[in-house]
Amino acid sequence: MTDLIPLVEENLRSTAWFRPEAALTVGALVLFVLDIAWKKSAARVAWLSAASLVVFAAAAALLAQQPADAQALFNGMLANDAFAIFFKWLFLGAGALTVLITAQGKDFDASRVGQFYGLLTAVVLGMFMMASATDLLMMYMSIELVSIVSYVLAGFRRGDRKAAEGSLKYVIYGGVASGVMLFGMSYLYGLTGTTSLLELGPRIQAIQASGLPLAATRIALVVGAVFVAAGLGYKIAAVPFHMWCPDVYEGAPTPFTAFLSVGPKAAGFALALRFFLSAFAGPASPTTGLADALGGIPWPAVIGVVSAVTMTLGNLSALAQTNLKRLLAYSSIAHAGYTLMGLATVSAMGVQSVMIYMLVYLVMNLGAFLVVIWVAESTGSESILDYRGLSKRAPVAAVAFAIFLFSLTGIPPFAGFAGKWYLFYAVFERIPGPGGNWYALLAIIAALNTAVSLFYYVRIIRAMFIDVPYAEPAAMPAKPGYQLILGAFSVAILVFGIWWAPMIEWTRASLTLFRG
Repeated sequence: MTDLIPLVEENLRSTAWFRPEAALTVGALVLFVLDIAWKKSAARVAWLSAASLVVFAAAAALLAQQPADAQALFNGMLANDAFAIFFKWLFLGAGALTVLITAQGKDFDASRVGQFYGLLTAVVLGMFMMASATDLLMMYMSIELVSIVSYVLAGFRRGDRKAAEGSLKYVIYGGVASGVMLFGMSYLYGLTGTTSLLELGPRIQAIQASGLPLAATRIALVVGAVFVAAGLGYKIAAVPFHMWCPDVYEGAPTPFTAFLSVGPKAAGFALALRFFLSAFAGPASPTTGLADALGGIPWPAVIGVVSAVTMTLGNLSALAQTNLKRLLAYSSIAHAGYTLMGLATVSAMGVQSVMIYMLVYLVMNLGAFLVVIWVAESTGSESILDYRGLSKRAPVAAVAFAIFLFSLTGIPPFAGFAGKWYLFYAVFERIPGPGGNWYALLAIIAALNTAVSLFYYVRIIRAMFIDVPYAEPAAMPAKPGYQLILGAFSVAILVFGIWWAPMIEWTRASLTLFRG
């Protein structure tokens, strides 16, 4: 009984730093109750949307009061640090913006919008846990919370064959990825006797110094780490774990597709950074430490290869797409490849570049999907052909979409350029050191891919501003709410494309990872 007292005291102490997550948990349950209570209300969509925004606002208020002191929570299962807090702000922003977009759209039956908001809040809760997880079990549980709820949301439109097909593929691929990840975690636990990310490195070093059969140990470590990395690769849609992405993006309700393209992807990168840099980084050199732990394999080069293949396959596949949601799905895969460049550098600048890119990517990709939603509501189509003459029918949508697409390409003076600049800068920093030729090759491949991406982004811009419609297009409905959001996003992309200081300062202050 006396052994339980310290555990209880630690859990009670940890709750002071767990209030944002508690607000999201309670909020999700309240939204489900309100969905039932307001079934017959004529203004139920407005009321439920407001209630959902209140939940996110409450979590944001509690998060703003939370100190950024790096410390362990719940006996090392989670960590509170500036790194996690940064990503939690991104998740709250993505969730709140998705609610604003959904409230004005026509993707959902009014009778089910409360269920959508409740499930969306649960996904945000899971992403909070992913950003803070410092234990293999918590990693797995948080990923499963996000995944299982996402399966439901991907097939949320009843009677839609594409939604059902995409959701089924999502479940199948997700189940396999979860099983592979859990198998890898079992290897790591079996070898080290711990599930704590912070203790894996010291335990591995102790095993290597103990005289155990080194070859067998290293093989097991490689298998365990690679299988866990495969599960993380599925979350960020990196090649070859990307096959679920196009069908799910096309079939899912577009507001959730927009959220899925930024929220869970950012959570996956947050967890990948924490896993590799906490579990395997050596005290003197993070690159050397991990290479030693994994049998001398140059893991940054391996991630660099995955990065190059991911961006190349994503961009080449996007060239052939005529459906805009599928095109943005392959674009999302390509951007996962770009972002992996930051992870491959194993440096503070690399981590910061990932954070900057995720921040910028959230705005420009959500904005792009909002235009897709608006046009689809008008034409009933997601084909690029239906964007012909959009500049005359809806100049605000066309200009905003052009800004987002140029930003996604990564050309100045848009914020996407700032994101890519820092990714390339992180890679260039490593060229003079060991493995510099690999990093130089990665930078060249990324530059070529940026040029390739310009082709399919400009194809959309040409359709909007130059091409003549085949037939008289339907009039675009006036959407003041959409116009306001698009205007705000466009201004943000332009301002932060020139004024980088706020992003740089925020991300630099958020680099602290809890290391025990």
